Amino acid sequence: MYVGIDVGTSTVKAAAFDHAGRELAVASRPVDLSLHGGVVEQDMDEVYGAVVAVLAEVTARVPEPVELAGLTGQGDGVWLVDAEGRPVRPAASWMDGRAHELVARWLADGTFETVFRRTGSAMFPGCPGPLLTWLDSHEPKALDAAKAALYCKDMVFQRLTGAGPTTDVSDASMPFLDPRTRTYDNRVVELLGLTRRRGLLAPVSDPIATARTRGEGLPAGTRISNGPYDLPACALGAGVTSPGDGLLIVGTCLASLVTTTDLDLTGEPAGLYISTDRPGYWLRAMPAMVGTAALDWVLSTTGVRHEEVDGLLAETPPGANGVRVLPYFAPSGERAPFVEPRLRAELTGVCLESTKADLIRATCEGIGFAARHCLEAAGLTGSLAVCGGGTRSPAWMRLLADVLGRPLRVVEGEVGARGAVLAAASRFGLALDTAAWTEPTAVVEPDAERAAYYARSYQDHLARLARARHTARA
Repeated sequence: MYVGIDVGTSTVKAAAFDHAGRELAVASRPVDLSLHGGVVEQDMDEVYGAVVAVLAEVTARVPEPVELAGLTGQGDGVWLVDAEGRPVRPAASWMDGRAHELVARWLADGTFETVFRRTGSAMFPGCPGPLLTWLDSHEPKALDAAKAALYCKDMVFQRLTGAGPTTDVSDASMPFLDPRTRTYDNRVVELLGLTRRRGLLAPVSDPIATARTRGEGLPAGTRISNGPYDLPACALGAGVTSPGDGLLIVGTCLASLVTTTDLDLTGEPAGLYISTDRPGYWLRAMPAMVGTAALDWVLSTTGVRHEEVDGLLAETPPGANGVRVLPYFAPSGERAPFVEPRLRAELTGVCLESTKADLIRATCEGIGFAARHCLEAAGLTGSLAVCGGGTRSPAWMRLLADVLGRPLRVVEGEVGARGAVLAAASRFGLALDTAAWTEPTAVVEPDAERAAYYARSYQDHLARLARARHTARA
């Protein structure tokens, strides 16, 4: 069997697959996020312990030899480790907002745009550049004690295998990698004031690094590859590899990805170009900060259970009886398809007659409009696949197809783990039937009348967003 490991922001998963790509077993463990005053951190030992636990569970449930394993996980943030891969301090999450003032300053003085023109990466508070600069000013002793500033999956790979610190071209894409040379741009390091910390950047393995495990979670000697991180892994797992085709990940982060062979660094600085394992191919990525997390907040606030969502979406018409939601709930603002660190969510059109169903539908519609904005900015021209936790709601998928005005290839299951296995198989020279591994579970067609309605409503969304961005800058 083949095992894929996906170290998510709130959940760690391991999935076992057979040679045809069928899921044999899935194990998962929740992991905590510490949120306080815009600071979002995670306990690395808890995350690694969850990885070992899910691997032990899935291999016990499917007592077959593990031919190989692929590893993926959340991107960005800063995971400071010592020479053994042990934590120097808690991991700063990609959701962290403490460096928002640095990003605002770099937006004002031109540093932000210069970095984008060199790397295709639009910085946001939770990416390594701002976080490392903030830590250098406020916690220099933590950087002094660290051997490397890794990404999540890199920490896990080092501890599972005992290999030295390493990362891959996909994770390194934000914000230090030159996408043309696939090496670090030392001028960007200098611009961010990190020259003396240059040694903390892990060597980039191109192609992705491989090693054998030491026996925690997986049998000792199991072949494993490190990467790509979760966004490009999901693209692989959904079969999004042809230029123009796109993927929408409806997860904690609402991520829009479009495969491209055109590296255009002249547009509005936003999102990033993710380097892939195929030189000359990139993923134009617009990873908005909040996806299902926005709906989760509304559900928690209104006391609605997840299993009630489909029924509530059917109770209220398109337009949610005038209720509107700008779904920018992240404490660090928004990063795609624009960067606005101080942008916050807005809920309008509510009155005493508004219902929970109106609030739920308006939130789902707002997330859909944000997705449409991101996909347009990313250059979607071909087919669109969709994956993530949001696919578990058929009603939301129908709503999304209507809001986006296009068919959705729904790919369910552990798509990131599946992509990690496909990447590992390629790295180890093992031929798998990628078409079978990435076949959609359903295709959802839009309703023409509702799609026309939402096309008009989308223009209203853009106008309200423009006003909100103006207010955020005031």
